[in-house]
Amino acid sequence: MGAFFMPLAARASGRRVAAIDWAVLETALALGVVPVAATELIQFRKIVVEPEVPESVADIGLRGTPNYELLRTLAPDLILSSNFYEGQRGSLERIAPVFSVPVYVPGTPPYALAEEATRALGKALGYETEAESLIAESADQIAGLRRALAEYADRPVFVVSIGDARHFRAFGADSMPGDVLARLGFENAWQDATSYSAAAPVGIEALARVAEASLVIVSPVPPEARWTLGESALWKALPMVREGRVATIEPVNHFGGLPSARRFARLFGEAMFERKATANG
Repeated sequence: MGAFFMPLAARASGRRVAAIDWAVLETALALGVVPVAATELIQFRKIVVEPEVPESVADIGLRGTPNYELLRTLAPDLILSSNFYEGQRGSLERIAPVFSVPVYVPGTPPYALAEEATRALGKALGYETEAESLIAESADQIAGLRRALAEYADRPVFVVSIGDARHFRAFGADSMPGDVLARLGFENAWQDATSYSAAAPVGIEALARVAEASLVIVSPVPPEARWTLGESALWKALPMVREGRVATIEPVNHFGGLPSARRFARLFGEAMFERKATANG
């Protein structure tokens, strides 16, 4: 997978770490590692949200095309990446050694890969105890929510992001939301193929294929789509819309690690509890 594992004593040496990939960035932050630099931090703070990124972390631009000159100036001695950015390895390695782990592989549920990536990152940075704690706490949280949500898992669920008023992307089994959904004990209403994260945009009418399903929308929803959907006869005719089985949750990193898995699980659980309370009220 192009992974490069290098045991490092991060605490002892005060290593300067830079992060290209958001999954490894959020994982490093969750372990207590503060990078000197990372990519697209304005968007990260809006979409990933947690863990918080300290203001001391320099923004080196886009994940796909980071500012190499600025990165070189910041002089990291390790660059954290993933299999998504293997095409940049040569350029990055001219600045510092690269540590790369796979989290998303086509057709493979990513949660177990995220656990492996967390363990590998903890070993590489000298945060093995913190990594094992993060893995265990994440599993415990999801298991606890599965028990708490058991009575709510009475129907399949679509988990989607809205592209515009006529199209959505569905999260399947090889996405983090889809994998966590299954771990929470819910059936995914989207059974068609996906790749890495979500299916290619499909028409809103496809939601009618599973009339008994609930719908969870992962923010952000484009403002124009929100307004148009509210006025759409097709949208209003969907069984889950008519019967109040729709919830919108805050943003979650579509390509995240264990922190994003935990965030999705928590937000999904809150949405299910709130929907049930509303229905009973």
